[in-house]
Amino acid sequence: MDVLRIAAFSDGNSGGNPAGVVIGEVLPDAADMQRVAAEVGFSETAFAAREGDGWRVRYFSPESEVPFCGHATIALGAALVRKFGDGIFKLLLNQAAITVEGFRDGANFAAALQSPPTRSRPAPSELAGETLAMFGYQPGDLDPAIPPALIHGGADHLVLALKSRKALAAMAYDLKQGRALMRREGLVTILLAYAETPRLFHTRNPLASGGVYEDPATGAAAAAFAGYLRDIGWPHGGAIDIVQGEDMGMRSRLHAEIPPTPGTSIRVSGTARLMDED
Repeated sequence: MDVLRIAAFSDGNSGGNPAGVVIGEVLPDAADMQRVAAEVGFSETAFAAREGDGWRVRYFSPESEVPFCGHATIALGAALVRKFGDGIFKLLLNQAAITVEGFRDGANFAAALQSPPTRSRPAPSELAGETLAMFGYQPGDLDPAIPPALIHGGADHLVLALKSRKALAAMAYDLKQGRALMRREGLVTILLAYAETPRLFHTRNPLASGGVYEDPATGAAAAAFAGYLRDIGWPHGGAIDIVQGEDMGMRSRLHAEIPPTPGTSIRVSGTARLMDED
């Protein structure tokens, strides 16, 4: 298979989250897609094939299939623009139908996805406590303005908001323990967030469920988190910016636009750069 390697949500000409993209006439067998994703080794690889007036898309991490991946969708948008020119592309996922809009941005590309519908609910106290302990945090490290929650915007995540940037930078955990917890709870990632201002967040996203210690940029979690902020009446002013990957040397930037109606799609955008042409 011809695999494009694209860093999505890049910070100019650097950073971003690498994703594999495979565009073919038909989707390969699931076992072949899983094998290729493991060989590529990025947190996700997107596979796309024509279906009607859109594209059938599936996403695989090195160890499992995921229902939705934001950064791989941005990477796919860039790949489709590279192949077909600027436009809005319909995507049919396993559990939702979305769109990605893409266009050239100088030497790089820019893309914006419309997420699946969002929802959230308070996290069980036992789960929040177990997860805090896994990271070595104490309940006093949490930001009480953003309570622990289970959030969804195409995939399931647990969010823990911390009240200091220092605590976020100190994130550490055992990958095996994290994998067991996240697979037991059906979580794609755990989102750790710090609010620098009401509209600027720093985040980190362990992806142990897929065998990845940390994800440099997570569009699906950004959409789910933006939907959660809407649910709790956070003063987002209609949009938030997220800086992710900074603590792992892969600074990434995500922008999420938040319409007022609860549960509706979140528009997540960013730039993308072709790693094969670095």
